[in-house]
Amino acid sequence: QVRLVESGGGLVQAGGSLRLSCTASGRTFSSYKMGWFRQAPGKEREFVATISPSSTYRYYADSVKGRFTISRDNANNTMYLQMNSLKPEDTAVYNCAAGAWDGTWTEGSRYPYWGQGTQVTVSS
Repeated sequence: QVRLVESGGGLVQAGGSLRLSCTASGRTFSSYKMGWFRQAPGKEREFVATISPSSTYRYYADSVKGRFTISRDNANNTMYLQMNSLKPEDTAVYNCAAGAWDGTWTEGSRYPYWGQGTQVTVSS
């Protein structure tokens, strides 16, 4: 069992930056792939980024590639999402998720553990 807690969301102007954190409980954090997903009002949840257990592999949605960076600190059971050059269309609730390292990346159904989410609002 893994418990995930996100933090770092807030209100920022377009072009600004935010860094989201996801802190995990449990001693098996380093064995999980970790991902970020987001859901805007009236839209379906979408994949944002994911990172493999040892940080060897990172994968991004096309919409955030070059602007967002995912990273993790296994010693402190924490994952990060550095978001730069934010756009109003990045406004959403951002959730972190954890799952077994099975070679999948973007499917939310392959992540059994989820945090409650943190709101990111980008004003124009």
